[in-house]
Amino acid sequence: MKKYLFLLFVIGLCAPAFAQQANQKGPVITFEKKTFDFGDIKQGDKVEHTFTFTNTGTEPLIITNVEVTCGCTTPKGFTRDPIAPGGKSEITVAFNSAGKLGRQNKVVTVVSNAVNAGGNKISFTANVLAGESVQ
Repeated sequence: MKKYLFLLFVIGLCAPAFAQQANQKGPVITFEKKTFDFGDIKQGDKVEHTFTFTNTGTEPLIITNVEVTCGCTTPKGFTRDPIAPGGKSEITVAFNSAGKLGRQNKVVTVVSNAVNAGGNKISFTANVLAGESVQ
């Protein structure tokens, strides 16, 4: 009887998760990694990183815009063409550390037709040091 009640309890806990997955019809953007740390860089360095994502949904994904929080960050290298279900693509983000010093945390918002679009922010950090190049 205890095993039966335990089984019912486990099924009850899992049911909302299965229901939520079933509601994910349409394009779904899933990043391999949503954060990146450049580590220590020299003031004035220009660095870039490429974020890779997959359309794990059931319909084509369309990136309509990539928004940044300041002029020191530039989105580049992303497609506006539809990405088929199961397809992969990339968004490259460049950071110019000129005029910056210390710990930097920049957020990039990916605007798309994804059903999970509200939570699609990627970010990077860097520690900008004055002086000579960091090796």
